[in-house]
Amino acid sequence: MSEPDDTRSVREYIAQRLRGAESELPTTALGRLARTALSAFRARRFLQIGNEVADLEALVKLVASLGELKGVAMKAGQLLSYVDMPLPPQLQEALSVLQTQSPAMPLSRITEILRGELGADAGPILASIEPTPVSAASIGQVHRARLPDGREVAVKVRYPEIDQALAADFRPAAVGARIAAIVYPGAPVEPMMRELRARFLEECDYLHEARMQMRFGELFREHPVIIVPEVYPRFSSGRVLTTAWVEGRHLESFLATTPSQGQRDRVGEALLEFYVGTLYRHGLYNCDPHPGNYLFLPDGRVAMLDYGCTREFDRPFVANLAALTRAVQVDDRSELETTFQKLGLLVRHSDFETARSLMRSFYGPMLRDERCPMTSGDARSLGQLFQSKRELMKLSIPGEFLFLFRIRFGLMSVLARLGAQANWLQLERRFAREAG
Repeated sequence: MSEPDDTRSVREYIAQRLRGAESELPTTALGRLARTALSAFRARRFLQIGNEVADLEALVKLVASLGELKGVAMKAGQLLSYVDMPLPPQLQEALSVLQTQSPAMPLSRITEILRGELGADAGPILASIEPTPVSAASIGQVHRARLPDGREVAVKVRYPEIDQALAADFRPAAVGARIAAIVYPGAPVEPMMRELRARFLEECDYLHEARMQMRFGELFREHPVIIVPEVYPRFSSGRVLTTAWVEGRHLESFLATTPSQGQRDRVGEALLEFYVGTLYRHGLYNCDPHPGNYLFLPDGRVAMLDYGCTREFDRPFVANLAALTRAVQVDDRSELETTFQKLGLLVRHSDFETARSLMRSFYGPMLRDERCPMTSGDARSLGQLFQSKRELMKLSIPGEFLFLFRIRFGLMSVLARLGAQANWLQLERRFAREAG
């Protein structure tokens, strides 16, 4: 296959190389650790060459190796593909393939799982299923098919051994700890590892995802911008999730249409409401903001995909988080210290300034009371703070903050790429008031 030319990006080249590729999922701790070490070695080579033109075959091997691992390693690759971190542009572009593509499970395995899970109801799906998956993600892959009445659907099938692979990733000194140390250097690993493990293993249960998606569907049923695809419980199970098919563009393709500033702003505000507003209003948190989970429709609406990694918080936690937001926005030091204690964020009074700096970076442009764009510098400031290991190790950071950081870090990066403008402070202030 020829290398990319002026009309084909590195991302398109690698995606085409991976499309149709198949692999077996490694499940032993030793096997996964060895492959992760090899992937880390390959990644370090690209970090060393900086912005020089990379070896395309080596990029293909790196992306394929992370994709074959699935689970935590692939999720880390997805995260690094869109957050604003000092990565060589070609490496970040290559990793973006993992948002939708990786070596897939053979169709024969898909057929076996569908028959075992759905029984006679699998017949119409198997008769219409497209053999090449439209997406091969970290937990399962998605195929296009039809229901008996002709409705087009997206059928997501979980990789059979993914729960074993994730369990292996979270054994001591295995993949999960190494990934956590890369993504959140200097942060206390143990509470974050517990949170990671709970969320990722929960993501393997498609009945849980179906419930979460239906709940979000109710919350956003009348929303003018956000669409939540309908779930079909009859054709779903713990390992199969069938939802309405939605035709749309992914983020980069949408941006290539040169949307107006008004379109960008409308989508940006809707994304903030979906991720942040829903947390304050309902204690419900979709924890996976990567760009592969959005589809932009011609009518200006956005379909939100993937509800497996969804966290529910109790009302006291949400109330304390709303109090923290108000205190950070006005920089009320007394209220900040009180809220830090309630959230279990501070260990000693002497660590107050470190915690205050962390939170001000956490809120980023949401502290400017003006209409403004989100910039890559806003998103990067939180990442830079995590490089200060000595300061972060002073703090006791609750595990619940792992995905709160992930959303802020990830969502700010997405909004910066989108080019959306808004008075982010006033929007979040309104959401926080609705928490009570």
